[in-house]
Amino acid sequence: MVLGSMAPRRRWLLLGLAALAAVALIAAGAAVVTRLTGDSRPGGAPVAGSTSPSPIGTPTPSPSGPPPGANITGPLTLLLVGVDTRVSVPGWEPHSDAVLVLHVPKGLGRAYLFSLPRDLLVDIPAFPKAGYKGGKTKLTHAMSYGSRVPGKPKQPSTAQGYELLRSTVSGYTGLRIDAGAVLTFTGFDRLVNALGGVDIYVDQRVASLHRRPDGKYRESAPGGYTGPQQVYEKGEQHLNGWQALDYARQRYIPGGDYARQRHQQQLIRALTRKILDEGLARQPERVDQVVAALGDTLVYVGGTRIVDLAYALSRVPEDRFVLVGLPGSGVGKGSAYRGEQLTSEGRAFITELRAGRADQYLAAHPKLVIKN
Repeated sequence: MVLGSMAPRRRWLLLGLAALAAVALIAAGAAVVTRLTGDSRPGGAPVAGSTSPSPIGTPTPSPSGPPPGANITGPLTLLLVGVDTRVSVPGWEPHSDAVLVLHVPKGLGRAYLFSLPRDLLVDIPAFPKAGYKGGKTKLTHAMSYGSRVPGKPKQPSTAQGYELLRSTVSGYTGLRIDAGAVLTFTGFDRLVNALGGVDIYVDQRVASLHRRPDGKYRESAPGGYTGPQQVYEKGEQHLNGWQALDYARQRYIPGGDYARQRHQQQLIRALTRKILDEGLARQPERVDQVVAALGDTLVYVGGTRIVDLAYALSRVPEDRFVLVGLPGSGVGKGSAYRGEQLTSEGRAFITELRAGRADQYLAAHPKLVIKN
């Protein structure tokens, strides 16, 4: 079976869902599809600081043989990461500001997407490659500590940081991470603009800490920022690249980082719908435009070829993609804040997910399902 024999909407659904949960993999998958349909231009270079190229497969599947990924039956777990690299600042270590996990149980009949708080207190294992001895600290630091290259203090490696983050998330959740992707903030901005913006329902009024209404950054001052603020009013909104990124980054709002996680997941779903509505699979020139826009802001990591993964994920029914919000609370003594921890309800979801009982658990705890 070749790609062209699949229904366009179904063919692209999980390519869309596999992006930042699956924004990152949308681009990588699009590069593969473009090649399989006759376009030979390369796309999807690694993020700056990567130690290895994105392992994107290019061979054309045989019409007489099984489709790519036919032997992939699940379970599959993907780790999708949004990072702040600040490549303009020498020696700046990448921070994982968005950590999302996409889990597809055995049989590939359903998919669950949930976020882990960037400030989640976790045990980060020792990582000799970066000279890190291990310790209990915030999840976001796993990317930073892992990115350190001994002898090269001003040349952190985002791909190496992802290795330690992957090990940390796997240890915390008990899930084996099969593949993943890292997308920088710049890449996210470019992706949304390449798609012509995104339509999203803003579920609460959000005032930007970082941006002015014209998109320029607010001036930093002692105690915070000054100047007029960009405001995202509740209701249906059309956001361009910088607006979508800015909206998804805000956490000093009612609900804090948990509201931000919800907004990031909603944005992923909106981008997926945008790709489906655009009929991107039928427009090779648009696919190429999206991939080219990402440039060196994307890295895909995994032992499975992206083409195999994309075909396998296309089996998931489009109405069985579930967004899950895991509740948590702050940890500390007195006024000394150490980080976040998931509540017993949030931790139990991960336990039930591993055991294959996520549907039953969500039926008993419906507030965990993100509807908007």
